[in-house]
Amino acid sequence: MRDSAKASTDDSLPPPRHIGAVNWRGAWELYVKEVRRFLKVYLQTIAAPIVTTLIFLAIFALALGRDVSRPVSGVSFTEFLVPGLVMMAMVQNAFANTSSSVVISKVQGSIVDVLMPPLSSAEILAAYALGGVTRGMVVGAAVLATMAAFTTVHIHAVGYILFHAVAASMMLSLLGIVAGIWADKFDHMAAVTNFIITPLSFLSGTFYSIDRLPENLQIIAHANPFFYMIDGFRYGFLGHDDALPVTGLVVVGLTNAGLLWLSYRMLKSGYKLKA
Repeated sequence: MRDSAKASTDDSLPPPRHIGAVNWRGAWELYVKEVRRFLKVYLQTIAAPIVTTLIFLAIFALALGRDVSRPVSGVSFTEFLVPGLVMMAMVQNAFANTSSSVVISKVQGSIVDVLMPPLSSAEILAAYALGGVTRGMVVGAAVLATMAAFTTVHIHAVGYILFHAVAASMMLSLLGIVAGIWADKFDHMAAVTNFIITPLSFLSGTFYSIDRLPENLQIIAHANPFFYMIDGFRYGFLGHDDALPVTGLVVVGLTNAGLLWLSYRMLKSGYKLKA
């Protein structure tokens, strides 16, 4: 009697699931969790960047627009600003998505819920990174669509626009994972944002063409990988570039490869994640 009851109970249980070489289902669920996390607070993660970039556009257009000479022939100053502002919103939000997710999980102690399931380091990395890319792309599309209502948006090379949008979001998404793993508290994340992300974003040609900088500052600007992702993105819209487009593709690609390797090694070794 007892054996038959046990058999009946066992028959009601679902069969064990074979995972295989890659846990596609687990990685997908983690990715969906990351996307839902930022969509749930869309006023903070999507609406707020739109308002911020519109304020930047209004300040520069109304206060400086008439006094600044055209950075690109045939293009107004506000039209020149659009790609830089869109890119700035994308990268800042891609970074915020992954860095906040990792550091909050560490501080709250819930990181174990990610490390314990049968997910490899590569699968965890892919889910987190693609979640950041998704937020960056969503914010970028929303900002661009909103700005199109206030100024003309030019399209020169769609391929360059899409490549640099995805690659830049991936770069900052991976950087956010590295920073989140390294950080022990929220003050550390604020330091990374204030002393690394914001300066590199603002000093990379977001609001100006680096051709106007003194020669020694141009050399420094060309050492900033953020410059290449903004320059290539702007080239896709306006056909104007301060560096060879091919050079930007190589620099952005190599930077992403380096960050991918670093973030994978940090996850694989359990650096500041495992006791």
